Amino acid sequence: MLTIRTDLAAEAHRLWQEKAGETTRLPGVLARDEEVEGFPLTRVEVLDEEGEAALGKPRGIYLTLDVSALWRREEGVFRRAVRAVAALLEPLLPREGAVLAAGLGNPAMTADALGPRMLDHLLVTRHLQEVLPGFRSVAGIGAGVLGSTGMEAAEWIRGAADHVKPAAVVVVDALAARSLDRLCSSVQISDTGLIPGSGVGNHRMALNREGLGVPVVSVGIPTVVGVETAAKDLLSQAGGDEARIPELRGRGLFVTPDHIDVRIRELAKVTGYGLDLALQPGLEMEDLEALLA
Repeated sequence: MLTIRTDLAAEAHRLWQEKAGETTRLPGVLARDEEVEGFPLTRVEVLDEEGEAALGKPRGIYLTLDVSALWRREEGVFRRAVRAVAALLEPLLPREGAVLAAGLGNPAMTADALGPRMLDHLLVTRHLQEVLPGFRSVAGIGAGVLGSTGMEAAEWIRGAADHVKPAAVVVVDALAARSLDRLCSSVQISDTGLIPGSGVGNHRMALNREGLGVPVVSVGIPTVVGVETAAKDLLSQAGGDEARIPELRGRGLFVTPDHIDVRIRELAKVTGYGLDLALQPGLEMEDLEALLA
């Protein structure tokens, strides 16, 4: 059986519908389509254990924003994308208290560098509270990968949280998708935290409320698709079937888009600026560009 990996709740819900029938309602899950700042949005809410079992996702809210318009270079699209991310993040975060933002991933691997690059666009204010009393306290940490540091990302973040005492933690990471169309074109925001590496079969320690003791909001963007899944999609479009790709099974290969460096750079800025506006609602885009230039 071909293993289809995805970190996106919207895709997991779609896969379930494909198997059960378009009109079948999934027990324990609510899903609807909306629009934010002109971008399509899919809202999936996992309500109970039945929904958790069906989608393989913990109960909570999953918001998947389609930002493919970024690559069509529509007028004003960057600013709209930033405002959309901010609008989705703000209701999930506590109104007061310090926030710790963690950028997960390997900065030496472009497709996994979203989290570390986001930190370049994060307005860090914890050390400036005396001179900037009107700003919310924000700290940032780049949680390196286990192979480079010998420590789990959760260990890094838990240690930082013990010192910062945040009201919430925001984690930003690259994800895996099921569809080629989702690559660098969807932003998933969730109030359930995340398990780093789960989409590529490399499960690490969970980053969630149970482990950190405070709400954990995750922001993820799919940057890779399993080669088996990509081959299945391409063969399907060409009228073929999965039986034609047995030699690819089990090899653990993943594909990423061309110009991935450009896309990661732009998406890291959208994510960082969106988080800034959600945490500092009194600021405008012009303020961020001046402060973070």
